[in-house]
Amino acid sequence: MIKSFLRLQVLGFILLTPWAVQTVSAQSGRPYSQQMAQTVMTIWKDSLPTGNKWTYDQGVILKGIENIWRQTSDRQYFDFIKHCMDKFVQPDGSIRTYNLSDHNLDFILCGRNVLMLYQQTHEDKYLKAVQTLREQLRTQPRTFDGGFWHKKRYPNQMWLDGLYMAEPFYAEYAATFHEDTAFNDIARQFILMEKHSRDEKTGLLYHAWDASKKERWANPKTGRSPNFWGRAMGWYGMALVDALDQFPANHPRRKQLLAILQRYAAAVGRWQDKPTGLWYQVLDKGTEKGNYEEASVSCMFVYTLAKAVRQKYLPASYTSAAQKGYAGIIKKFIRTDDRGLLVLNGTVQVGGLGGKPYRDGSYAYYLSEKVITNDAKGVGAFILAATEIEWLQGKK
Repeated sequence: MIKSFLRLQVLGFILLTPWAVQTVSAQSGRPYSQQMAQTVMTIWKDSLPTGNKWTYDQGVILKGIENIWRQTSDRQYFDFIKHCMDKFVQPDGSIRTYNLSDHNLDFILCGRNVLMLYQQTHEDKYLKAVQTLREQLRTQPRTFDGGFWHKKRYPNQMWLDGLYMAEPFYAEYAATFHEDTAFNDIARQFILMEKHSRDEKTGLLYHAWDASKKERWANPKTGRSPNFWGRAMGWYGMALVDALDQFPANHPRRKQLLAILQRYAAAVGRWQDKPTGLWYQVLDKGTEKGNYEEASVSCMFVYTLAKAVRQKYLPASYTSAAQKGYAGIIKKFIRTDDRGLLVLNGTVQVGGLGGKPYRDGSYAYYLSEKVITNDAKGVGAFILAATEIEWLQGKK
């Protein structure tokens, strides 16, 4: 009875305090981050939604679960990460279904999970696996000015997505193994991406840039893709705050990255939908027919802003935008299913450029992709956002 009363008092404080948002579910009394992790560990207990494939979706989810483990010290979260990665990292350190020769940046992201396992266990197989991924970056094809191609099969193209796929791992590896000169290259990737994709008028970043300016979706003068896709910008922001965690305090390019983050955050704040606190699938076209508020980009922006405030990369004035965004996510996208599991609605399944069938980057294209429930990328981004809001408010 006393515990129930205290729980109600805490919930009432969270709901009534004007600067706070609801981080704990009134139904269960547990933080939303832990509830969503329970969903993951229930519906994907034997295999994450990528099934038998080594890819980035699982990496997003597992970074969120790592945050919960670091918040709570509850071993079940660490064990789940290890269980998922051990399905791929073999005893000899090879990675099942991974092919270095594809030179696909999407394949790098899960290296962060493996690197964490190596740091915790010192098992040789994890070391060999992350060394293989580091080798991919050494041989990754580059644009004329040194930017990583997103994939070998997309020549001369830098995508915003690729910054999250590669740079946080690159930075964590460099910090762990004292590759100090690598930080010059890491900074270069962010600087080049902003240089080639940022629109001065809106402050937003175009989804991709083609250095050759020959791709069908590319502007023949600038090489830029046609639109500002929300999740692509979300990937870039998360990459930036995660990589900054590893940057030496006295690195000469750290100030440049912080300046990029400040410009980025100003644009994110400008294009936040004021009534709902959310962000749109195509960021600058919120009033146009067919556009919609999208879950994954909203989660990614909340994560980026909240973490940047917590780490003092941005001023505390951005707290309100992060909290308003998080409150909007809970209101619009979160529900509980008939099993009592948390569900995330409203995530677009995919967004890309080129390929077969051809994706032209038009407004119509971005609105044509399917919106689904419990998409792995959205769920992972939600857990990341929730843990950052919980940290920001001093709750676990």
